[in-house]
Amino acid sequence: MRTTPVPRPPIRPARTEPLRIGNASGFYGDRFDAVRDMLTGGPLDILTGDYLAELTMLILGRSRLKDPRRGYATTFLRQLEEGLGLAHERGVRIVANAGGLNPAGLADAVRELAATVGVPVRVAHVEGDSLPVPEGCLTANAYLGGAGIAACLRAGADVVVTGRVTDAALVTGPAAAHFGWGPGDLDALAGAVVAGHVLECGTQATGGNYAFFGEHDIRRPGFPLAEIHADGSSVITKHPGTGGVVDIGTVTAQLLYETGGARYAGPDVTARLDTVRLTQDGPDRVRVSGVRGEAPPPALKAGLTRLGGWRNEVVFVLTGLDIEAKARLVREQCEDAFVRGGGRPAEVRWELARTDRPDAATEETASALLRLVVRDQDAERVGRAVSGAAVELALGSYPGFHVTAPPGKGAPYGVFEAVPVPAGDVPHLAVLPDGAKQAVPPAPVTRELEELADPPGLPVPLPPGPTRTAPLGRIAGARSGDKGGDANVGVWVRTDEAWRWLAHELTVERFRELLPETAGLTVVRHVLPNLRALNFTVRGLLGEGVAAQARFDPQAKAVGEWLRSRCLPVPVALLPVPVPEAEAEAVSEADAGPGPEAGPEADAGPGPDAGPEAPTAPAPEVTA
Repeated sequence: MRTTPVPRPPIRPARTEPLRIGNASGFYGDRFDAVRDMLTGGPLDILTGDYLAELTMLILGRSRLKDPRRGYATTFLRQLEEGLGLAHERGVRIVANAGGLNPAGLADAVRELAATVGVPVRVAHVEGDSLPVPEGCLTANAYLGGAGIAACLRAGADVVVTGRVTDAALVTGPAAAHFGWGPGDLDALAGAVVAGHVLECGTQATGGNYAFFGEHDIRRPGFPLAEIHADGSSVITKHPGTGGVVDIGTVTAQLLYETGGARYAGPDVTARLDTVRLTQDGPDRVRVSGVRGEAPPPALKAGLTRLGGWRNEVVFVLTGLDIEAKARLVREQCEDAFVRGGGRPAEVRWELARTDRPDAATEETASALLRLVVRDQDAERVGRAVSGAAVELALGSYPGFHVTAPPGKGAPYGVFEAVPVPAGDVPHLAVLPDGAKQAVPPAPVTRELEELADPPGLPVPLPPGPTRTAPLGRIAGARSGDKGGDANVGVWVRTDEAWRWLAHELTVERFRELLPETAGLTVVRHVLPNLRALNFTVRGLLGEGVAAQARFDPQAKAVGEWLRSRCLPVPVALLPVPVPEAEAEAVSEADAGPGPEAGPEADAGPGPDAGPEAPTAPAPEVTA
């Protein structure tokens, strides 16, 4: 028997009680039962879901080609089969960007579902992000802000679905509706943007994908929520009893994710990330305060997707001795077959991954992988021509010839491009529960976006002392990701002493040295002193973006962990005790001056990896 629902008056302006906003999806395909867990795990006012990404828009575009009625995240509808009733009973409103390319279609589908399951809900949607599609493109969508969502909630909507809005808009919209903020409340809006950025990737804020994962039980981290206050400050937390952790480190990591300089621009406001302050507010509670906002830029970001051509891949397994010679033989044979078969693909890329070990105890650990990736506008050149070339070598190539999977006929790949569009040219519309359409004007005051110069001065360097060659990750955390063809790598440390070393040691030159793939690319370093962090943007590392799959890790998800694994001279005083013997390769006595005694047993005191009992420095201000 259904319980009596909690009364839900429409959200009205000028309320002062905190607004509890939870997240139940960080991407299309995230944990299916998160909606139920968030609705039943504790009190909430708003439940959000982020289903869109650059690659997702391409996927939805291809789906819409097959069926014009689609183009939205169908998983969201299945989650609502149970979630609608739970939300209705608990007085929780739902806001999601699952509408993708067809928010009106999804809104209709939600209404049909509500009628089927017998839950009375008022459904609204936001549209206008869809732009005229340029020739050769599949989709074109502007990133809208949260004002349309706010208009829908103020009109009494229980469920609001949108197309392409910024990820943070899922939080700024409900917060603006709840507290009565207008476009001039820049500091409050900026605070909500920061909270939204922390929530948007789900469990990445609660210990998922976290550099220091060994310190916590993150086998099933709970999804995050934010308690938003009227001044825009917030507390990031999670439901009681759920897995994972919320601390300054997990929030710092997510703040660095896919950001660059101190100005984080959006259609509602430009948030000054260099003004954020993080403080631990109790177990699994981090307070975010002090955020300042500036007028947003006059242009909106718009994403264009198109099919870039055809792609194929073959992975050859090379086992035992003479790995380099075997790789050279198969490359020469394939290149010759391309020529004899009617033409070499436009792009041919070979990568040899030396995963083999000498005198290995298993065949797998004795093997290396040679990866061939080809691209061309002609499907035939990457299809039968490539698969035929690989298959025909089966009995006439290197000893032990085999591949990880039979080569296929090739598949189309996509390209994402970001372009600016004047905000006034985008018809932002809130379609209210009664069907009325309310135009949402662009921000009345704008400001051209300018990169801030690095803060004046770096921290005083550590005094000279003995060093040990060790991985950077023994003292530093990192998180990396993608923005189109660029990669972002945020690096942070957890003590003031470690920051005094990192700020001077990890220069652009050192970064390129540690990550040779970046040597020929533009690398921009942003100094983030209040976070004890550096944020690097690597231009063009990902080629034409994730959909093009230009490299082994097409979204740069693990670039940060690669950086952490690289070795460099680290002051012994900063390293945890004891240091693993395999990493205790050398101690430099070249530096004069007093310092802790070198060696694995040196008493350096508790370091960043000393465990949960290690003392932490006072909470820093955040600069990203």
